[in-house]
Amino acid sequence: MDTATLVTFFIYILGMLVLGIIGYRLTNNLSDYFLGGRKLGPGVAALSAGASDMSSWLILGLPGAIYLAGFGEAWIAVGLTIGAYLNWQFVARRLRVYTEVSNNAITLPDFLENRFRDNSRLLRSASAVVILVFFTVYVASGLVGGAVLFSSTFGYDYMVALLIGGAVIIIYTFLGGFIAVSWTDFIQGSLMFLALIVLPIITITELGGWNETVNIIGDLAGGDHLHMVQGVGMLAIISSLAWGLGYFGQPHILARFMAIRSHKDVPTARFIGMTWMVLSLFGAIFVGIAGLAYIATESVQSELAERGIETVQENGLLMLANEEAIFIAMTQLLTHPIVAGILLAAILAAIMSTVDSQLLVSSSAVAEDFYKGFFRKNASNQELVWVARISVIVIALIALVIASDDTSRVLDLVAYAWAGFGASFGPIILLSLFWKRLTRNGALVGILLGAITVITWEYIDPFGGLYEMVPGFLLATVGAVVVSLIGSGPKREVQEEFDKARDIANS
Repeated sequence: MDTATLVTFFIYILGMLVLGIIGYRLTNNLSDYFLGGRKLGPGVAALSAGASDMSSWLILGLPGAIYLAGFGEAWIAVGLTIGAYLNWQFVARRLRVYTEVSNNAITLPDFLENRFRDNSRLLRSASAVVILVFFTVYVASGLVGGAVLFSSTFGYDYMVALLIGGAVIIIYTFLGGFIAVSWTDFIQGSLMFLALIVLPIITITELGGWNETVNIIGDLAGGDHLHMVQGVGMLAIISSLAWGLGYFGQPHILARFMAIRSHKDVPTARFIGMTWMVLSLFGAIFVGIAGLAYIATESVQSELAERGIETVQENGLLMLANEEAIFIAMTQLLTHPIVAGILLAAILAAIMSTVDSQLLVSSSAVAEDFYKGFFRKNASNQELVWVARISVIVIALIALVIASDDTSRVLDLVAYAWAGFGASFGPIILLSLFWKRLTRNGALVGILLGAITVITWEYIDPFGGLYEMVPGFLLATVGAVVVSLIGSGPKREVQEEFDKARDIANS
């Protein structure tokens, strides 16, 4: 690895740790640690939501899927774009208002407990368990991405690379909490955007333009790689589009809505966030498709061997052994060492921006929902902040164990965790914000049905490949509605609070 690339990496990591220390100095209480005191401006909130959402799958997983299977995998991007827009349009404003009206809730389980006046703490406990289970898997996906980055770029052993990436993320999340995470997300989101726009342009230019790139792909892989419908089954399209349903239930994204400065900032944040997202997704798709054309050309094969980048022959076509390393390989092959350092730092940015958010939400579940809820009801804010910080370390260590399997793929782990949250919380968040009749029991049944369906669907799937998000979301919605209609309606004070939040959000 060139010295200039190493120096760029070192400067970037040092900068993230400095922001963690600054966040440590600005964190005075639990609201600061988990929501930054609800003071995020629309730009920071938008890019923080986007960066914490997209994670390493945007730079490693999605380009890898496109590289391997072609434009047919782009349906995921279509589903995500629709889902993200609807989330910003309908959920963001109401959730920001409702969580403040509902006794200033600072976590998702906190909001659900306050929303339904659940003195039994069943909703809080069920929500916290779901968060811990699926976020541990989600964090593992980010750590796998970090290991792929460090092992592919610097030649480190997989486990060594895993530990290095994990250590950087844990340290600054431990120190800074939400303030550090949000500001680093803003920087990382900008860096990810730059990388995904620049690299495909460089690649397509190197290949002689878009028409020549298309001709090369047609010769190498046939026409199916260039079509979204041809060769793609309806079940696969439905499963890909269903990724968009997941947005309504992602705690780390919903936390950004809760933390935004004012519900009146939501339209500006939505415009910034959606512009960033659409252009980034296009970039990721074209990284994958242009990478297929570039990697398979004969002139590149010797350089791949010199750099130690593993390749395999599949149906007479030279392919990377790990398709999720396509962005890394193209960066090393096509850019100046200093530019390569910046672009490779974007991968680390993508990983850090999501893992830190997930660790933060998970630690909030431990501190606020278990420790304070069951063991120390009168715990001070400072005590809870330290419980949360210790939880960051423990959860990260468990995720490191899951990520230690070097055959893991980022996209597979993300898909599982994304479905878990989307099916468990998505229907309940939508119903709790827009349907006054939803009850505590209905919400509890919906959360449990969604989680159980996602966990078991792999073993009972009668359709042979339907994404678990689809049955999980549907069953959770039906279960929540039916149970709510069977039972007695919510208390008058709950209905009055619902009306108050609605009126403020609409003002």
